[in-house]
Amino acid sequence: MPKKKTHKGIAKRFKKSKNGKLTHKKSGYVHKLTKKSPGNKRKARKDKEVTGGQKENLDKLLSS
Repeated sequence: MPKKKTHKGIAKRFKKSKNGKLTHKKSGYVHKLTKKSPGNKRKARKDKEVTGGQKENLDKLLSS
């Protein structure tokens, strides 16, 4: 059976912490920031955690 490979597209967008949490940057905050509220821009600076079924699928793709 062949070795399981890491999905490189996912690896570039998601990071795994020591405790096994998956985080990613919030989308849509690179340009056209004038129409977005300051509160939303502030919240977008923090990484967002992935939970539930999405986390299980991403774990499979990230496992190498």
